Amino acid sequence: MNAVTTSPAPDVDVVLPCLNEAGALPWVLARIPAGWRALVVDNGSTDGSADLARSLGATVVTEPRRGFGAACHAGLTAATADVVCFCDCDASLDPGLLTPFVREIRAGTSDLVLGRRRPQARGAWPVHARAGNLALARMLRRRTGLRLHDLGPLRAARRERLLALGLTDRRSGYPLQMVVRAADAGWRIAEHDVPYLPRTGASKVTGTWRGTWHAVRDMRRVLGEPPGRPVPSDAAREGNSR
Repeated sequence: MNAVTTSPAPDVDVVLPCLNEAGALPWVLARIPAGWRALVVDNGSTDGSADLARSLGATVVTEPRRGFGAACHAGLTAATADVVCFCDCDASLDPGLLTPFVREIRAGTSDLVLGRRRPQARGAWPVHARAGNLALARMLRRRTGLRLHDLGPLRAARRERLLALGLTDRRSGYPLQMVVRAADAGWRIAEHDVPYLPRTGASKVTGTWRGTWHAVRDMRRVLGEPPGRPVPSDAAREGNSR
């Protein structure tokens, strides 16, 4: 009888929402720490991103419903590791920066660790995107009391606790809803500076004032969610939210 071989369970799963990121994937995947698994969530790419990710050793998850939150949540539900991280797939953030985040989660000193983006070059973070982020941080403070400065995509937490939050947004409000519901649940939330690089390719969310406005609109809806109440169902509808 042939022996059955199985792959070892990953130490950490890193969810990488992906929409036409072939130009950035080699750089990003080369920086996934050893023993961690890259979960590239293909959200309708037409540039061969999914095949490229597979060829580079990543696990590819397909999420046909367009939306940043849809891609992130598909990755979360596909994850099996105790600790799950999230990182953009556009080479603006180095997933290796998540290593101390994971240590903090495992040590039990924080329940959710977020990266505060610090631009390393002109143009890395457009003015309109930075202004929108600042406005949301202020609204988040009024809603939850959290004194955060950024709602960036680099983050880490335990998988089962994330699933228990019952996240429902499938558009641009997903990262914010995670923070709001975690705060409502009494989680210890930490924020640490991380270098932010110019992204590869055009942004699907904050590349234009219009895209930024749509993202802010989605997030304002999340901030209007009363504690313990779900986001209205239209926040989860399909649409161009990336």
